[in-house]
Amino acid sequence: MSALLLRDIALFSSLSDDELGQISSKVVLKKFKKNEVILHEEDTGGFMYIILAGKVKVIQVTEEGRETILAFHKTGDFFGEMSLIDGKTVPASVVAIESSKVAIVSRKDFYSLLFVQEKFIVQLLRILCSRLREAYERIQILSFNNAAQRMKMLFIMLAEMYGRQEPEKGIRLDIRLTHQNMADMTGIARETVTRVINKAQKEKDIRFEGKVIYLNPEYLKRDFDIRR
Repeated sequence: MSALLLRDIALFSSLSDDELGQISSKVVLKKFKKNEVILHEEDTGGFMYIILAGKVKVIQVTEEGRETILAFHKTGDFFGEMSLIDGKTVPASVVAIESSKVAIVSRKDFYSLLFVQEKFIVQLLRILCSRLREAYERIQILSFNNAAQRMKMLFIMLAEMYGRQEPEKGIRLDIRLTHQNMADMTGIARETVTRVINKAQKEKDIRFEGKVIYLNPEYLKRDFDIRR
């Protein structure tokens, strides 16, 4: 695989061309179709997966068959590293939500990077800390009983992760989500998500252009009134 494909990956951004060349020679490239499972829950993880193109979702399925979305990963993100570090099984499944190209790194090569490349370790720790902060935010979402507040907390988190300010339009979310996706992320019914969004649209807090979501910055700043 070409080292150029790894150059834009944040995890490897601090490495030299020679270092990237050494890694790329050991990486296996694999393509996954939309809705194909990349990693099954409770698998014994022997690899780290790096998304070179596409998007995936990290999910857990309840005994009742309900899907809970834990995270989305896009081009440049990686997953599977937890099992390589602690040796435990994977706590969730990872599914492609569009056709995706993934680079796969073995446990042996992962540890060779840890032991040899100090810059790799520093970047890995930064990314893991960022993910831990995101996990705290998701827990905060579920701590609210009010559906509208859960949705607002979700949009605040998405704005931080995927938001891009556009003049006269507001904050554009560079991620495509269905009402069911939002329901799975907030733990509320899809019908309730639709009701909350419809009200937010009427109040001009949220706007849709096709499937693109725009958020009113004032909506994100405004204190939440539990009486609403």
